[in-house]
Amino acid sequence: MKFSTTTFGAVLLATSIIASPIVSRRQVDGEIHQYARPKRRTSRPHNPGTAELLYLNQTSQETYSSNWAGAVLIGTGYTSVSGEITVPIPQLPSGANYYTNYCASAWVGIDGDTCNTAILQTGIDFCIQGGTTSYNYAHDFRNIHISAGNVIKMTVDATSKSSGSVTVENLSTNASVMHIFPRSLGGDLCEFNAEWIVEDFSVNNALAPFVNFGTVVFSNAIASRSGNTYGPSGATIMDIYQDRILTSSSVTRNTVTISYI
Repeated sequence: MKFSTTTFGAVLLATSIIASPIVSRRQVDGEIHQYARPKRRTSRPHNPGTAELLYLNQTSQETYSSNWAGAVLIGTGYTSVSGEITVPIPQLPSGANYYTNYCASAWVGIDGDTCNTAILQTGIDFCIQGGTTSYNYAHDFRNIHISAGNVIKMTVDATSKSSGSVTVENLSTNASVMHIFPRSLGGDLCEFNAEWIVEDFSVNNALAPFVNFGTVVFSNAIASRSGNTYGPSGATIMDIYQDRILTSSSVTRNTVTISYI
């Protein structure tokens, strides 16, 4: 019998860790799959200044990363980022092992690209194992539930370089949750980057098997900087390369589209 769990996540915050190029800690208090043993789930920010393998596409402003796909605005003074997605239905990738858990996450964030001291981000994880799909949660967001097809708005706000808040709204059910970091993010933000990302996150220090997520579109994508608002037009485009190119990303004035290929 097939069934689906729809618990929700996640809230992220990060600090750099010795011996890892840039690593942001996101620990999920729970299980990626309800039958799996708890695992350390980690978001790995991307940094072109490290040993992370990157390739520059000579025909466009695009880089390839092992774990990030989407759009990154690079500048100074970014203090707020938001976007809306429709929750995707994850599918097993071609040649998948039926018993393996395949996952990805979609989030908005500040820093983690050209700033390696901290990252403030929030979003959702989506996974499939065999015929079972799940949406992961963090302890702060256990009171909000989602289903495939729900429209989710994600917002991060930096109130200073060491404090901020994250908000997730289910626009389909009118549910909303917020978490405030009043004192420390584990490191200072640089406020250099605004991001709309689909990520292949890490589990126990290794990239999770990457799921076929179809297409994720961040609509109403907005970043605030120095009192002005900006869309992702002109952002650096990122796609995931793991032995082959796995994603295709593009932007318009107010959308970021990321497709699994």
